[in-house]
Amino acid sequence: MEDLRITIIQTELHWENASANRQMFEKHFENSTPPADIIILPEMFTTGFTMNASANAETMDGETVDWMCNWSEKKNCIITGSIIIKDNSSYFNRLIWMKPDGNFETYDKRHLFRLSGEEKIFAAGEKKLIASAKGWKICPLICYDLRFPVWSRRTSQQDYDVLIYIANWPERRITAWKQLLPARAVENQSYVIGVNRIGRDGNDVLHTGESSVFNFRGEKISRTEPEKESVETILLSYSDLENFRSRHPFHLDADGFELLK
Repeated sequence: MEDLRITIIQTELHWENASANRQMFEKHFENSTPPADIIILPEMFTTGFTMNASANAETMDGETVDWMCNWSEKKNCIITGSIIIKDNSSYFNRLIWMKPDGNFETYDKRHLFRLSGEEKIFAAGEKKLIASAKGWKICPLICYDLRFPVWSRRTSQQDYDVLIYIANWPERRITAWKQLLPARAVENQSYVIGVNRIGRDGNDVLHTGESSVFNFRGEKISRTEPEKESVETILLSYSDLENFRSRHPFHLDADGFELLK
């Protein structure tokens, strides 16, 4: 299996201004080197973490999905991040997994952040997405999902090789972010990628980023610094992952479980 090159973008977001955010990310795309297999954007990357869904929602045939399609083709890589989507009469915090050929998959945020009233505005997702890139299996999740290890759990050796969390995780709870990311890597024997925004949002909530990539040992392998705009590309080794799993088959002793809801 080939190694996987991922690019993480840590940046401020223009509050509820999709056009300005798309233009900003275009500059990052144009300046990003070396080439990536996957470019990862934060949660609600067109608006920031707003509950003003009715004024900011798009549809699946709207501007941002079309923009992701065009740039995925231009960069010849997968581009992923979440936006506010209106689907029928419901709003979703929806991650788009856009491929260079124009095909895409989606994941709707399962755990909605009660402290911001997200569960009152948005509908919760009901199933995980296991996507793929260059033969790797990848599970992308969103922000608050990080606090729920059962939802993140790799239930078999074949489930996934990489967990991705995209976020608008505030500075006042950043200790949990920094502790739970490597914990998920260790317990699932997988790479874990956390991409978080920086700066103050429209509610004056401060975000310091702390975007990070951890290997299957829970060791940080990225260099992105907190509070700084950054575009970083990291190489993930599949042979290192497989060798570690084969030497440490902890999954064989894992507890089975069934999600009832």
